[in-house]
Amino acid sequence: MEARRSRVPAAILVAVVAAGAATLLLRPRHGLIEPASVRVEDYFSPAELKRAEDFRDPQRLIGLAQLALTGGALVLLALRPPRLLVRRPLAGGAAVGAGISLVLVGVHLPLAAVAHDRAVDVGLSTQDWGEWLGDVGKSAALEAGFAALGGLLALALVRRFRRRWWVPGSAAVVAVGVITVWLFPVVIDPLFNKFEPLPDGKLRSQVLELAKRADVDVGQVYRVDASRRTTGVNAYVNGLGHSKRVVLYDNLIEGLPRDQVLQVVAHELGHQHHRDLLRGLAWLAIVAPAGTWLAMVLAERIGRREGLGDPSVKPGASALPALALSVALVSFGLGIAGNQLSKPVEASADSFSLDLTRNPAAHIALERELAVRNVSDPEPPAITQWLFGTHPTTVQRIGIGEAWAREH
Repeated sequence: MEARRSRVPAAILVAVVAAGAATLLLRPRHGLIEPASVRVEDYFSPAELKRAEDFRDPQRLIGLAQLALTGGALVLLALRPPRLLVRRPLAGGAAVGAGISLVLVGVHLPLAAVAHDRAVDVGLSTQDWGEWLGDVGKSAALEAGFAALGGLLALALVRRFRRRWWVPGSAAVVAVGVITVWLFPVVIDPLFNKFEPLPDGKLRSQVLELAKRADVDVGQVYRVDASRRTTGVNAYVNGLGHSKRVVLYDNLIEGLPRDQVLQVVAHELGHQHHRDLLRGLAWLAIVAPAGTWLAMVLAERIGRREGLGDPSVKPGASALPALALSVALVSFGLGIAGNQLSKPVEASADSFSLDLTRNPAAHIALERELAVRNVSDPEPPAITQWLFGTHPTTVQRIGIGEAWAREH
């Protein structure tokens, strides 16, 4: 027992060192601009700031409550794991995996409904309850399917490799990451939205010209019908190989001035130019072994009554809640570490877009418009930004534009 306890601090230390080393190793080395100091009041009216505060502060509390409910549900399941009358353990693993996923959806649903209702009230969501529940149901079914496969695979590895399952488990984590980035854009995303190649015209010509100047093979530029869900505007880049694509929201294309749309495109081209999707996969590959080992060590502590960590026992499906709780704890911690890489990566893409377009006024106007339309907090609390922020704050991104303008 003492040996097991002593492994937990060691595993935590290894995971922290691995995440820190990966973040430092893969952090952008060039192209980062120190943001100029700007006052949020110089770019947003008191009414805009009040609207963002009134919407985002409760939304943050709802998000934290959902996080707490997830943890609480997983703890209860780990303390009182389900006992299935299933002869085949792997079938039981699939059933428990899907069951855990559906339980978490049910736990989240009331607060998710409150968050949706508030988004409708503020004018951010365009979905009625039927459409929203349809998307929730579709997501729940997909997540349950993936969780069933995950439960089956996890239990198979634990039963086959006992106290060494973290080795093939870490390889499986990286493989899932690659498959997700590669196939989800062409398999999963179209289940929720309609994607159409950006039609021939001036905008497409301008996008391709920007891509040529950026020395980027964009693969394909798509327009997505995001307006069926939200009035918020956005764009993103995803996919690998033949699935690589830049995706623009339809309400971005139709609702913003052309110079701001091109600024968004230039930012996404920056991600392609810097190979940021591969950077993310490299981070995962470095961190996965330590993270999976930590998850195994925690699971052995939490689920020892279910046979986890006992070389003489082949655990059954009742061990999966302990494993799920351990994976959730590790994922939460590593997610915070990953955010510390994501923020400078996004800042680097901002810098690239400014060098490409040489239009800081459009960049600054875009950041202001994104915050207003998305009802975002331009300057969120520091602890919230550190824990959950994946991008620099709006104020910092405006400061990047101001600093570029002053330098040039």
